[in-house]
Amino acid sequence: MSASPNSPGAVLPDPSVITGVNVPPFAMMPEPELLFARRAERFGVLARSHELAPYLTFLQDLAAAQAAILPDLPLPDLPEAEDRERARSFQMPPLDRSRSTADPVLDDTFTRLQRLAADVSMPPAAAAGLARLSASGDGVREEVMRNVLADSIPMEHLAEHVFAAAALQVHFARLAARLDPKSLVDVGVGMCPTCGGPPVSSVVVDWPNAHGARYCVCALCSTWWNFVRIRCTSCGTTKGIGYQEVEGSDGEIKAETCDACNTYLKVLYRPKNPDLDPVADDVGSLGLDLLMRDGPYRRSGFNPLLLGY
Repeated sequence: MSASPNSPGAVLPDPSVITGVNVPPFAMMPEPELLFARRAERFGVLARSHELAPYLTFLQDLAAAQAAILPDLPLPDLPEAEDRERARSFQMPPLDRSRSTADPVLDDTFTRLQRLAADVSMPPAAAAGLARLSASGDGVREEVMRNVLADSIPMEHLAEHVFAAAALQVHFARLAARLDPKSLVDVGVGMCPTCGGPPVSSVVVDWPNAHGARYCVCALCSTWWNFVRIRCTSCGTTKGIGYQEVEGSDGEIKAETCDACNTYLKVLYRPKNPDLDPVADDVGSLGLDLLMRDGPYRRSGFNPLLLGY
């Protein structure tokens, strides 16, 4: 592994602080109809020449199932307008994770995804987890979903939580898609302005109005929010920031490390590869995580599809 704080694309200042450059939009909302289908395609590409091919193929099929259930799902209810405005005034996210598991639309989403997933070829551990979910009652399913929403997954039941996370991703992406991005405000370092969740990774983009800007991407609702580069997404410091990448790699994915809190979050450079997906390529770059385990930094990004690795 080599440190590369001075490599191209790694130390450019955020365009939002440069006079005369358009300010990037603070938030970009997901398009569920495209999100999961494109993610499935990306998993498929990654699986072609990867040592994790069987698992990536399973995730490809799971993402395809997420896309397949979208057309027939009923519309989930957003919080009332006054509740969203109240949250905004207190710099809180408009979607409350703690109240979501009681939504009947989420239950329907979970049920439909389970049915489609039953026909997917998957690792034995995942099949066993799906069987346990199918045999369990509503109380168990709600507990599993609450664990995912709390980013607290018991090691002995990892597989069940992958399916719960997949259902929650669909549900929250659909909710987020109905929000006005201009209504969102900063709710804290490393917190999604839509649902308060942590990022799965961050992405440097090459958009016309945001060239070279960095966006954190929510692991749950897939909201993208602008976050200054060379700044820790965990503690907010701009000091002691470095970049690590696998020796001999092409610089598409790096780990941004922080010496203040000893954490790291991956940065994906879309100017180098526009097909990079913040979730799929986080899984596909597992080798970087494995190398980082030998150092002083712990992973700050949360990806339920990497549970057990």
